Amino acid sequence: MIFPTVQFALFFALVLPLSWALMPRQRLWRPFILAASYYFYAAADWHYVFLLAGSTVANQLAATVIARRSAAKVRNAALVAAITLDLGALGVFKYLDFFSASVNSSLGLSIGLLHWVLPVGVSFYTFQAISYVVDVHRGRTALARPLDYAIYASFFPHLVAGPIVRASEFIPQLAGPRDPNRIPAARAFGLIAGGLVKKMVVADMIGTKLVEPVFGTPQAHNGTETLMAVYGYAVQIYCDFSAYTDMAIGLALLLGFRFPDNFDRPYTARSLQDFWRRWHMTLSRWLRDYLYIPLGGNRGGSLKTYRNLMMTMLLGGLWHGAAWTFVIWGGIHGVGLAVERAWPSVADAMRFPTSVPARIPQPVKTAAARIVTFHVVCLAWVFFHAPDVSTAFAVLGRLFAGGPGTGIVTPTIVLVIAAALAVQWLPRGTGARLQKAFVTLPVYAQGISLGALLLVVAAVSGGQGVAPFIYFRF
Repeated sequence: MIFPTVQFALFFALVLPLSWALMPRQRLWRPFILAASYYFYAAADWHYVFLLAGSTVANQLAATVIARRSAAKVRNAALVAAITLDLGALGVFKYLDFFSASVNSSLGLSIGLLHWVLPVGVSFYTFQAISYVVDVHRGRTALARPLDYAIYASFFPHLVAGPIVRASEFIPQLAGPRDPNRIPAARAFGLIAGGLVKKMVVADMIGTKLVEPVFGTPQAHNGTETLMAVYGYAVQIYCDFSAYTDMAIGLALLLGFRFPDNFDRPYTARSLQDFWRRWHMTLSRWLRDYLYIPLGGNRGGSLKTYRNLMMTMLLGGLWHGAAWTFVIWGGIHGVGLAVERAWPSVADAMRFPTSVPARIPQPVKTAAARIVTFHVVCLAWVFFHAPDVSTAFAVLGRLFAGGPGTGIVTPTIVLVIAAALAVQWLPRGTGARLQKAFVTLPVYAQGISLGALLLVVAAVSGGQGVAPFIYFRF
């Protein structure tokens, strides 16, 4: 059930008023919102509802053992069992065929493949489950009531593609009824409207008209078209994914819940480290707190720090998908982060050797850092999007190809890509100011504005429907 569809609009139009009507009666609201979330998930494939329910029961049971047993061996065993079960389920559905195929090709074996359909959202709710049991074990999160944890694990706004909300951020909000008079409706509608524009006006158009043709048949396109497709995919994946999380945050706000932000103008980053502070921030924090730091973080010397960075990013790449392209994507970021650690000038606004800075103004060095960072990110995106490694190298090989183009790089496409990148350079707080201005409009003007926005979205989409969000694959 994709957010920008009539099906979801009807679902939410029913759930929203019922949720607020039942909110004062928490004994009724809790099972209602749980049932609504499971119905939402079942719309993808009802069979995998049992996987979500099984994960919920197993992790809550493990957390209960951890919280109520004082013996360290018992608590540790429960933690290991929960993580093993979570990663085991993820491994079977997401990675078993990948590793089996890799072994078959490298050793000439014929291990059978399962060809199972990947359950929607399994990576996201698995990471949330792991963070919950780990935080209970660390004493950072109190044991939740079973029904509260079940709501947290399945809450439909963030269930399918994030943001990755931690139990300590969500479950305390279940302590009592929310106040409908304290809902920041302007921010909620602003996020939802902005998400619609980013998804249907920008991401889907660029993907359909530029990115997919070039990545589908790279040999048919010259260097200019290929370069624009690389830039286009950087814009597409940002607009597509941030659109989903913006709408998720907005929908949650309308229901009375606050989610953490997930993006902060990532293409203005001055280094890869800065990029990961701005891109998919909830995943970045998860990888840092539950993988990088447990591996040792930056303790133990430079070589171990580089190792930990590489392992974190390689595993982060595999989390996104079971393919060597994702491993290479993670490897590019891991190498880049390690280089920044080894050469602080890269991470610190491109400070050059001592003989150079006096001749180069700081704004120039900062601009150079941003340009280099953006192009390293774009290089990695080529592998992220390509269906296989050979296609990725074919795309990269066409960057310097001459010859006539096919005409897919139109002024409209160039304008949309440039505008989407330029928006990230607007002063911080511009969105909040626009929201305040919207609230001050008369009701009829608000209605006309939203109606006009919907007409623009419908006209641009051309009745083609909504393409699945990119992160539904993960």
